Amino acid sequence: SIKMDLLHSNGVLIIQHLQRDYRAYQDLLNFMSHVGDPRNIFSIYFPLWFQLNQVVGTKMIWVAVVGDWFNLIFKWILFGHRPYWWVQETMIYPNQSSPCLEQFPITCETGPGSPSGHAMGSSCVWYVMVTAALSYTVRWKDKSAVSLHRLTWSFLWSIFWIIQISVCISRVFIATHFPHQVVTGVFAGILVAEAFEHTPAIQTASLRMYIKTNLFLFIFALGFYLVLKLLDIDLLWSVPKAKKWCANPDWINIDTTPFAGLVRNLGALFGLGLGINSEMFITSCRGKNSCKISFRVLCIAASLATLQLYNFVKIPTHTEYLFYILSFCKSAAMPLTVVALVPYCVHSLMRKTEKKLN
Repeated sequence: SIKMDLLHSNGVLIIQHLQRDYRAYQDLLNFMSHVGDPRNIFSIYFPLWFQLNQVVGTKMIWVAVVGDWFNLIFKWILFGHRPYWWVQETMIYPNQSSPCLEQFPITCETGPGSPSGHAMGSSCVWYVMVTAALSYTVRWKDKSAVSLHRLTWSFLWSIFWIIQISVCISRVFIATHFPHQVVTGVFAGILVAEAFEHTPAIQTASLRMYIKTNLFLFIFALGFYLVLKLLDIDLLWSVPKAKKWCANPDWINIDTTPFAGLVRNLGALFGLGLGINSEMFITSCRGKNSCKISFRVLCIAASLATLQLYNFVKIPTHTEYLFYILSFCKSAAMPLTVVALVPYCVHSLMRKTEKKLN
């Protein structure tokens, strides 16, 4: 369509401007793109928040998983191009004079581009964190406290928008998204997070409910894919384009394919459900030690350290189905570690220490 081509061509001009005039900030922008990586939710934000506030931590995983699921469905519906391959295939530039966009090791994502998953994941999880932090200050009643609440409100929401704008600029800078795709992602993420502000049932969900939710999300996505495939609509159309136009074949990662993200998120949700409904969680996180600051600090430190070890576990990519199975297991192990394994070990260690002192 002419309007979409015009939107894309204007986006290319913005990318060229950023790559030309903000070259000095390349490392910072690449870092902000990593900050917006949805995988940080499971390895950094969740371990911190779950030990501080289990309600917020649980909500964070649900928002991240359901938000990323909606992101996948929207990507399949909208058929959004990414700048680094669109400039190579579009016919709107005369005499084959396609603009030159620089690519980076994190540019060549293989899924469709709209809406941005990084922008959507970043906005939804930071929305949860900001609203959770403000929920503590909204209870203050005296005048000085009200003034402090307003100051805190302004500060936290300013931080929120600075981070979202930085993530958006970084994703546009590396030529993996057009500007309208990151803006759409930010507001879509906010809508998903706000919806979960009014969904308290997730806090008391049983393991059966977690399994049912996982099955629904997987069957709906797979069914949607198969139905459109029967209609001769290939929802993996973006993968060949990414492989064709990526400047370096080594930058193509199976972890960025649509089904890889789906499997990763379903694994995380299953691991959370398994952990919360386990005896280890009940014994440790709901025992007498759970209220101690020392217990929580030890759990945070041990969880963050343990999850970093998961980064050294490399899943083989030579067989796609094996990759998906192992990715599901690895993703399930991460929240299970944070929710049940680490707290139980810390609880047992503290109990042994107390017995020795007595």
